[in-house]
Amino acid sequence: QVQLVESGGGLVQAGGSLRLSCAASGSIRSISGMGWYRQAPGKQRELVADITSGGTANYADSVKGRFTISRDNAKNTVYLQMNSLKPEDTGTYYCNAAILSLINYRTYWGQGTQVTVSS
Repeated sequence: QVQLVESGGGLVQAGGSLRLSCAASGSIRSISGMGWYRQAPGKQRELVADITSGGTANYADSVKGRFTISRDNAKNTVYLQMNSLKPEDTGTYYCNAAILSLINYRTYWGQGTQVTVSS
């Protein structure tokens, strides 16, 4: 069984910072792409950033220059450093990962962590 567990969300004032973490555990053989998505109330889930196993990162235009995605392959963990936060960054943040386990290859999702940015 594979699972993703996120941590690091919370309430922060505009201009502040938060660091999200997402650790994958279970019967993992390898992990290819990992990423962060967010969903604001009444809106569709959107990509925030993703990163390949080799470390190539991709960002949504709205977070470029403010957010940094990174990963620790030895720990099966992906991070999202969020700086200069804005109220429009508020939402539930989900990590996902494409994982080859002992039984299949599929994308897994975390349970989500809430980020609230006050103005």
